Amino acid sequence: MTERLYFFSDALETTATVLSCTDAGDGIYAVVLDRSLFHPQGGGQPSDTGVLGGVRVLKVLSEGDTLRHITDGPVAPGPVTLRVEAAPRLLHSRLHSAGHVLAAAAAPSGWRAVKAHHWPGEGRVVFEAPPLTPVPDTAALTAATNALIGGGHQRVITPGPDGRQVGFGLLPATLCGGTHVTELSVIGPIRLTRISLKKGVLTVSYDVDLPPD
Repeated sequence: MTERLYFFSDALETTATVLSCTDAGDGIYAVVLDRSLFHPQGGGQPSDTGVLGGVRVLKVLSEGDTLRHITDGPVAPGPVTLRVEAAPRLLHSRLHSAGHVLAAAAAPSGWRAVKAHHWPGEGRVVFEAPPLTPVPDTAALTAATNALIGGGHQRVITPGPDGRQVGFGLLPATLCGGTHVTELSVIGPIRLTRISLKKGVLTVSYDVDLPPD
């Protein structure tokens, strides 16, 4: 079992203990730690990347209660320093949080978010609603979402028996294992790139601005 420090910590660097390191072939290795700040691929979010000891963490996979850190070299058992790459983590957190806000903005018009995908360039939230519910106006939904973002609501994380609840200010909290911004203004303006309705299922695609180089 790997303790998932990222559930309640925004730190990008810490130490951990290497429990095992397995040769996965083709020059890559699967490393298991006793605890980790690395978010794995899953829950609609890409995995973190970074450094573990002196090797690169290429991706992280979740297998039950265990995280497997896929690296480009072996790591000896025992104490190790890990460092999460900051820029991708921030972008993934902004996209994931933006998806939550988009879901909250669409809820008053009758649309309920049922799944989401928060990858860069592929952000989308899928909604369902009772028959004949009007499709949201793109401009109005964009304005409502950005109004919530501009409110700068603070992140609220609450542990519970069924998992971690994530919310912002008084917005509804939801079960979520992803990483999120500490307050909504960090997201910046959201852009809705496409709205489509097919067989009663509404898909809203979105993106956020990349930071300047």
